[in-house]
Amino acid sequence: MAGNVTTDRHGGRIAARRLVGRALLGVAATAATVAGPLAPPAHAAPAVTRPVAGRAPAWLAPDRPTRVDQVRDEQWQLDELQARKAWRTSTGRGVIVAVIDSGVDGSHPDLAGQVLPGIDLVSPGGGEGPDPVGHGTTVAGLIAGRNDDDRGVVGLAPDAKILPVRVLDDENRYDDAMIVAKGVRWAVDNGARVINLSLGGSGDSPALAAALDYAFARDVVVVACTGNLATSNSPKVWYPAREPGVIAVAGLERSSENLWSGSITGHETVLTAPATSLYGARPPDGYWRVQGTSFAAPLVAATAALVRARYPQLPAGEVVNRLLVTARDIGPTGRDDRFGYGLVDPVAALTSDVAPAGRNPLDDNDSPGVVGFGPAPGTGRGDRAAGRGADPFTFTAPKQQSRWAARPAGSVDDPAPERLWTGLALFAALLTGAALMIRRFRQSRR
Repeated sequence: MAGNVTTDRHGGRIAARRLVGRALLGVAATAATVAGPLAPPAHAAPAVTRPVAGRAPAWLAPDRPTRVDQVRDEQWQLDELQARKAWRTSTGRGVIVAVIDSGVDGSHPDLAGQVLPGIDLVSPGGGEGPDPVGHGTTVAGLIAGRNDDDRGVVGLAPDAKILPVRVLDDENRYDDAMIVAKGVRWAVDNGARVINLSLGGSGDSPALAAALDYAFARDVVVVACTGNLATSNSPKVWYPAREPGVIAVAGLERSSENLWSGSITGHETVLTAPATSLYGARPPDGYWRVQGTSFAAPLVAATAALVRARYPQLPAGEVVNRLLVTARDIGPTGRDDRFGYGLVDPVAALTSDVAPAGRNPLDDNDSPGVVGFGPAPGTGRGDRAAGRGADPFTFTAPKQQSRWAARPAGSVDDPAPERLWTGLALFAALLTGAALMIRRFRQSRR
C-alpha cells in the first residue's frame, strides 16, 4: 500500500512537471503574441525620405512596411474619408488655410509651392528655420500636401494654399494666449478663409476670444483640436476649441468608429476625424507617423476648404452648418458628448442638399470673459521637452506649473510601450493561474 502511495505521488510529480512546462510554454507564447516585437523608439528610427541626387534615401524603420512608397499607401485616412471621390467635386483650389502652429517648412517636397509667405511671431528676426519642431509642417501636409505624383503625403485639400503663422516656440509651446490671438487676427487680415488651431490649454482667454469673434465677423471658419489626455492636467476640452463658434475636433482610432483613447472629449466636441497612425511630412524632407487630435483637426479644416472652394459664395456660418448636418452619425443618435455630430464626411458635405441655417449654429455670441489664465498642459519654463533634438512630439508630464503654458495635441505614434505593458500584465496573470492549477493538482493527489 505504501508502495502504491509512493508511486502515485511520484506520478503526480511527473504530471505536475509536465503541466508546469506546458503552462509556461503557453504563457510565453501568449505574452509574445500580445506584446509583439519591440519597435525601436521613434526618434531612433531614420526618417523616410525621397531620393535625392547624390544621396541614397534613408532606410525605413524595421517595424514599418518596405513597399516602394509606403508613406502614400499608409494614408488610410484618405480612404476613410473617401478623398478621391471628394476630389471629383473639389480640391480646395483658391482657398487659403491658415496654420497657426510651430511654423511650416514650405521647402518640404510635398509642400513646395503650397505655402504662402507667413509670419513668425516667436522669432520675428528669424530663428532655427521656418519650423524648428515639425508640428506645423505635419499639420500643413495633412491639409494641402501636393497630389501631383504618387509619392509622399497628399493632403485632403491638395490644391488649397497654406498661410503659416508661427506662435509655438522651439519647445513646441506658448506661454501667453495673446500670441495666438495676434496670429488669428493677422491670418484674418491676410486672406485666410479657414483657420486651423492644433493647440490649446485649459485656461480661457478673453484676448483670444475677441480674436476669434473678429474671425467670425469676417467670414472665417475656425477649427481647433479638443486636446490630448497625455499632455493635459484637466479632462475638459481645450481652449480655444471650446469657444462658441469654433469647430472642436476629437480623434478616432484607425479604421474604426472608436474614440481614440488619448482624445479629450466633452460637451463642446463638435466633430471627430482620424487621429492615429497618420503619416505626416517631417522637415526638411522626411516623414513620421503621428497621432493626436492635432492631426484630426486639420482633416476637418481641409474639409472646410473643400466646401469653401465648391461654394465660394457660401458664408462661413453656412459652411460650418454644412459640415455638421452632413457628418456621419456615430455613437448615440444625434449629437453627443463623445463624438459630437459624428465623423466628418467630405463627400456628403460637398454633395448633399442642405437647408440654410442663416448663421453659425455653434456661435452663441457669448465670449468667456474670464480674466487671466488657468493651468494648462505643458511643463514649466525651465523644463525641456523629452526627446528634444530628436523627437519633439514626446513630452513629459508637468513637474511644476510655474505659469500658463500650452502645447499642441500631437505625438509620435509608437504603441510598443503599451503593447509591452499589456503583455507583461497578461504574462503575470497567466503565471499566477498556472501556479494555482499546479497547487490544485497536487492537492487532488494527496
